[in-house]
Amino acid sequence: MVDFNRFTLANGLKVLVHEDPTTPMAVLNILYDVGARDEEHNKTGFAHLFEHLMFGGSVNIPSYDEPLQRVGGENNAFTSNDITNYYITLPATNIETAFWLESDRMLSLAFSEKSLDTQRNVVMEEFKQRYLNQPYGDVWLKLRPLAYKTHPYQWATIGQDLAQIENAKMEDVKAFFKKHYNPQNAVLVVGGNVKTEEVKKLAEKWFEPIPAGDKYTRNLPKELPQTEARTLTVTANVPLNAIYIAFKMPARIDATYQTYDLMSDILSQGQSSRLYNSLLKEQQLFSDINAYLSSSLDEGLFVVEGKLVTGIDKEVAEKAIWEELNKLTTDLVSDDELTKVKNKSESIMVFAEMNLLDKAMNLAYYELLGDAATLNTEIDKYLAVTAAQIKEVATTTFVKEKSSTLYYLANA
Repeated sequence: MVDFNRFTLANGLKVLVHEDPTTPMAVLNILYDVGARDEEHNKTGFAHLFEHLMFGGSVNIPSYDEPLQRVGGENNAFTSNDITNYYITLPATNIETAFWLESDRMLSLAFSEKSLDTQRNVVMEEFKQRYLNQPYGDVWLKLRPLAYKTHPYQWATIGQDLAQIENAKMEDVKAFFKKHYNPQNAVLVVGGNVKTEEVKKLAEKWFEPIPAGDKYTRNLPKELPQTEARTLTVTANVPLNAIYIAFKMPARIDATYQTYDLMSDILSQGQSSRLYNSLLKEQQLFSDINAYLSSSLDEGLFVVEGKLVTGIDKEVAEKAIWEELNKLTTDLVSDDELTKVKNKSESIMVFAEMNLLDKAMNLAYYELLGDAATLNTEIDKYLAVTAAQIKEVATTTFVKEKSSTLYYLANA
């Protein structure tokens, strides 16, 4: 159970406070409701580029890291297709430093050509190292546009290609900041050895003077129902052949999300899972195999991926995957199997409640989903899932005509 208090500033900034007197530390987490899905098709990679630009200094604070390090703080951030999240951890007695730093760059980020050039080069190098120069690194650059034809999920968070990042202009960067980086588009969570009254005063002091910004309505193109199987074959300098099969699944807030999550665990959670036992251990077709969700705020993906054992024909391996998926559409999972994955999910959630930063990030995310209080009832949704529900979602999901399959083959 994660207790919290909530208030909203006059400019629309939502603030949540989790009081935990058992720790000397505090965390300030700010989630911006912007991700790669909010980019234009010819200006991708901006959300991630902006994550880097936010550490380039503000008008009043040229060096973001120095004052934070002086008070024993650490910080980091991440970007996804749906959100951008920044966080600071530091001794609770120095929490005002975190308010000062985060509010100042929300209000007056320094837009300098030098910072843009520096961060643009950093992102381009990351693009090369993580996506272009690593084995299988560009899988999502190929799988996403195979699975999505109209929705912005068709590009990865890093962007579609290097050229769009390289050509990012200052006026584009400023426009992106003005549209997305404002109080009414953010959720602020403060947790640790703090008091709600103190946090409210600091929030009013540092964040309330910031203009609310212009409210906009997100109007993303919807993906049409997929009626034909899609395939793509690529060859690269990789050690093993691999198969990636993606299926559409409902958005994160859909009532079936927890069913899909448990189904992925039944398939690939640990060495007693179905895919591991059947395809890796018994048939020895794969050296590695997994099933997972994209957990997207809009229509997401359920993905099965595996690396084949050398010498195994890809048609044989793919057929074996489908046989396992089809079992879920014809037979009910056993009570023991379902209980096992439910217990695992429950333990993961309980463990997350032990970490201050995890609690802050989860509160922000669930608030974005609609209500942070649902964090405390999430496990109930998992425990309520039935074997019949798993069979039902498997039947509607694992359809050949709804699949997008990437064959990633090693050079002969």
